Amino acid sequence: TPMARSDLAVLVVGSGGREHALAWAVARSPSVRSVFVAPGNGGTAREHKVANVPLRDDDVDGLARLARQEGVDLTVVGPEVPLGAGIVDRFRAERLPVFGPTADAARLETSKGWARDFMARHEVPRPAFIVADDLAAAERAVRAMGGRCVVKADGLAAGKGVLVCGDVDEALAAVRTVMVDLKFGAAGARALVEERLAGPELSV
Repeated sequence: TPMARSDLAVLVVGSGGREHALAWAVARSPSVRSVFVAPGNGGTAREHKVANVPLRDDDVDGLARLARQEGVDLTVVGPEVPLGAGIVDRFRAERLPVFGPTADAARLETSKGWARDFMARHEVPRPAFIVADDLAAAERAVRAMGGRCVVKADGLAAGKGVLVCGDVDEALAAVRTVMVDLKFGAAGARALVEERLAGPELSV
């Protein structure tokens, strides 16, 4: 059998704790010579065989250039923003090995409304929901659900774009916060009004 390689270069895209864990795990492999993290953080900077690279995680051009120049054997993408921007599609087009979902697949994460529509089409269990493209539609949805609902910014909001409401007034204020005040930025241009479920939460 051929000898296992011991000179692999890996690029981890992102700057959070998730990417620190990925870089740490990858660097433990005896097959890996070096790990680049873009942009990385203070923790990744101190890991053995790991080096931070001053590139934003959404700088797809710069990341592809880095992968080519450094002969990167595998790129692992953590954050949702570059995935939604199509970094995997770009790397595949340039025949750069990459791990992560394509932009189309990442829509399950980058658009809550699209994800709910997908679930409805494929009969995946889900709460009742209404996707609203404007304030008037969101207000109608709130009243249709009786006010006890959850209001969500449709797009990426760094895990913060969800408001749990107990009555109509609170829910109407929530949709204004999301769609008019744009508390969660452009992610709130569309809103999702969902049935409020009670019970323990489980992530798998």
